[in-house]
Amino acid sequence: MFALVDCNNFYVSCERVFDPSLNGRPVVVLSNNDGCFIARSNEAKALGLPMGGPAFKFRETLKKHQVKVFSANFPLYGDMSSRVMETLANLAPEIEIYSIDEAFLDMTGFRRFGFREYGATIRKTVTKHTGIPVCIGMGPTKTLAKVANQLAKKEPRYNGVCLLSEEQEIEAALASLKVEDIWGIGRQWSALLQVRGIKTAFDFSRASSTWIRQHLHITGARIQEELLGHSCLPLEQVRPPKQSICTSRSFGRSVIGFEELQQAVATFTGKCAVKLRKEGSVASTLTVFICTSPFNEPSQKYWGTKTVALRQPSQDTIAIIRAADQVLAAIFKAGYEYKKAGVIVGGISSATASASPLSLFPDEETEQTNDRRQKLMQVMDKVNRRYGTGTMHTGAENSEAWKPQQTNLSPHYTTAWKDVIEVRGN
Repeated sequence: MFALVDCNNFYVSCERVFDPSLNGRPVVVLSNNDGCFIARSNEAKALGLPMGGPAFKFRETLKKHQVKVFSANFPLYGDMSSRVMETLANLAPEIEIYSIDEAFLDMTGFRRFGFREYGATIRKTVTKHTGIPVCIGMGPTKTLAKVANQLAKKEPRYNGVCLLSEEQEIEAALASLKVEDIWGIGRQWSALLQVRGIKTAFDFSRASSTWIRQHLHITGARIQEELLGHSCLPLEQVRPPKQSICTSRSFGRSVIGFEELQQAVATFTGKCAVKLRKEGSVASTLTVFICTSPFNEPSQKYWGTKTVALRQPSQDTIAIIRAADQVLAAIFKAGYEYKKAGVIVGGISSATASASPLSLFPDEETEQTNDRRQKLMQVMDKVNRRYGTGTMHTGAENSEAWKPQQTNLSPHYTTAWKDVIEVRGN
């Protein structure tokens, strides 16, 4: 038996933990640069504010209904997520952290406690320890646990805990779930299935397995088996290594000059390199992209991107910034107002497993330079860990200049001493 624990409106719930006056009020959290809705309270959803909707298009609604708007406070959300996951880890022997606000638990052996009763205990304990409300779905497979979780959130009769164990319950749940809402079924597959008359999860589970395997391949076949109660997806307790790392920003203003864009790209590249070193990985490819606003007139639109292979797999900030600089020079076109830039490092492999390429004529000076560079990166990372991100950086970077716009940022209640709430007694 698997359980999926999902935090309710997680980002909004984090804000409410430290400001209970927000309970019962419509609340939204915006993406970087205060662009789109990335979290909404139930009250905000009832007002018709859509997920991913651009905030500027709903100014009147926000003002009319006095919706409380927050800029994304990811340090706070990350810390609250750690607290939720730590609590869950003490309530189950095995846990898979699926996302910042979701985790699968292995419930094997908990039948004697009663699954529903133990689910209620988990729900109560997480709320007591962190203040974050959660809903729990349980099923014999991870996919059915996901289905159960959706029901637990939608239907009050479950009181936040839905168990799908009996065949009739599972069939009824699948019949009520649209095929596009099945975990792992994307838009393209959904359209294909709709054409074939497969409208619900129940239809999908009873479809020809041969046809499913032929058109949706092994992934679709696994989903079908999971819906039939045959577990194909075990808990992943160790996160698989990342295949790529991306750092990008939408600018709060137009950027026209090459030098300014160069600084932005160098800053994003530096962040990618730091992430690589944190993962103990090196990258083999580098992609840089720059673009204008999608709302510009066609003659003023431009999207430039290019991918290159690095001379050798690297996690060296200086080497990757130099490569990014060359790529930017190749794709930059003067005369456009750029609104976004980003860097993607790919072809990622373990730094320890990635040996330097052998050379017929080894260059002793190059090897010494690489060794010095590696030590320099270690010192930079150590200083930044101790004194804060960005304390030491290369001259090409400027993190302060390319911070996202956050006009409605809440305090960092749990991650900054100056923002810790003070309670004074008489």
